[in-house]
Amino acid sequence: MQGKIILAGATGYLGAYLAKELKRQGHDFLAFGRSEEKLRNLDLNENQWQLVEVTKLASFPKIQEPIDTVISTVGITRQKDGLSYMDVDYQANLNLLEFAMRHRARKFVYVSVLNGAQMRHLEITAAKERFVDTLKESGMKYTIVRPNGFFSDMKDFLTMAKSGRIYLFGDGEFKLNPIHGQDLARVVLDSLASPQQEIEVGGPDIFTQNEIGKLALEATGKKVKIVHLPDWIRRGVLGMMRILTSSKTYGPIEFFLNMMARDNIAPRQGVHRLETFFREESDRI
Repeated sequence: MQGKIILAGATGYLGAYLAKELKRQGHDFLAFGRSEEKLRNLDLNENQWQLVEVTKLASFPKIQEPIDTVISTVGITRQKDGLSYMDVDYQANLNLLEFAMRHRARKFVYVSVLNGAQMRHLEITAAKERFVDTLKESGMKYTIVRPNGFFSDMKDFLTMAKSGRIYLFGDGEFKLNPIHGQDLARVVLDSLASPQQEIEVGGPDIFTQNEIGKLALEATGKKVKIVHLPDWIRRGVLGMMRILTSSKTYGPIEFFLNMMARDNIAPRQGVHRLETFFREESDRI
């Protein structure tokens, strides 16, 4: 590998693990982020991070040395700064792609979502998949990494468990295999030298939603109490929120509730266990 690796979205859940893994493996890299405090908390050297507003192409630094790869984990989760999904998940990544092409980077690695192409009707995935289309048509060498849910997303189960009950829509038998950020970071970095254009990836264990709920309740020391709600309630909640709430409020909930209404199983990778994660996190919630 010749040239620097650019990591965009370095202060997010996955980005932070990627920054630490890049440093551990001894790569020449530069982490982009918009919060100096969060960048400093990554414990990187001063020459390994740069303040950049990726939604503003004018804020990108001028880099003289060759760039090998741009890795982007950029996307809205629960940001509340007035930016839309198209502003961030599409346009900011388009800015990164233009930056990569201008610097003649060898490759662009983009972290999207599992089954994104089948969920273009959702606001978040519509923006993500629009960028995927652009990346595929750009002529640049690329890998699109499609992870299942992150362990951090499973904290919603812990939050419910703290109240003593887990609420699920339907019978709770849809399956998923969420992945830890450190395991996913290693998959992303392995993709730098991989010829694969798309990589689907999940964690090592496949659970039903009922099983995840049980793990969360046990981790918080609660009796197992899982309440199954009719699926029409989920559909009704989505319908009302679409009318009554803003895009920034509705979007993440729309995505989460749609993901919970289907199986989400990806090829299994990694060594981190959800049960251990829940026990470590239970005292922090």
